Amino acid sequence: MQANMSTHKPLRGTRVTSLALNLPGPAALMRLAQMGAHCTKINPPAGDPMQHYTPTGYALLHHGVREKALDLKSAKGQAELHRLLAKTDVLLTSFRPSALRKLGLGWKALHAQYPALSLIEVVGAPGALAEIPGHDLTYQAEVDLVNGMDLPPSLFADMGGALMASEATLKALLALKITGKGSRHEVALSEAAAWLALPRQWRMTTPNGAVGGAHAGYRMYACKNGRVAVAALEPHFAARLCAAAQVAVRDPLKDLFKASTRQAIAAFLAQQTRSQLDKLATEQDIPLMTLPPLSGAR
Repeated sequence: MQANMSTHKPLRGTRVTSLALNLPGPAALMRLAQMGAHCTKINPPAGDPMQHYTPTGYALLHHGVREKALDLKSAKGQAELHRLLAKTDVLLTSFRPSALRKLGLGWKALHAQYPALSLIEVVGAPGALAEIPGHDLTYQAEVDLVNGMDLPPSLFADMGGALMASEATLKALLALKITGKGSRHEVALSEAAAWLALPRQWRMTTPNGAVGGAHAGYRMYACKNGRVAVAALEPHFAARLCAAAQVAVRDPLKDLFKASTRQAIAAFLAQQTRSQLDKLATEQDIPLMTLPPLSGAR
């Protein structure tokens, strides 16, 4: 049996120090701690802003993480930080490059003082664009992940950036094992958003795309007492869905894109309760998930 993350700790013995505030850095740190790394988070005297606007989420993200408040603009704070860095394998930051240099933490200075230390820089945009302010919303908007006037349902750029930052940490540790030297890795939230937006750029998730609503087997439908998310995309799943709905199809790869097929499936689902559909999914091996009605709907 394959060990899961809770029992297998591949980063046990690795020391990570983080100066990264808000969501991406702490989310990356959470994953590294779950993999067994000894993680220390340095907060400014006023704390991480996330502590104030999402205290519960902040506590979950920092479970098992040692926290310490330091004023990095003071000599005392700098001295304490460097005592930590002398025993650190990876430093995670979310400052703009110019702010890092002002604190004496630019890559050249760090690498000269701590040759085996790796630096993971979480920035808004890559290269020279890293000095331009932005946030998850602006990066999602830039790659067409914002619909109309609605805010996105989640912080995809931040969370995608956190995954990339934990991935960069693993790359840095592998490079250290091979070369014996630390390395610098830049993680741009704009690039994380662009990566997550690729299916949209490929027109997979636009209204005429297979997973954007054009395929009758991959859509949201109304049912008798709620909603149902149907994900019968593959031909064998689509055939089972059509058989259950008594919709005749000759070629699931083509017929599921017809309006008539979509209308027939919609009519069938509209007459089914959530419990009936849950039972159908189990008995016929159809990927679907029933949901309650939209808030405010009767």
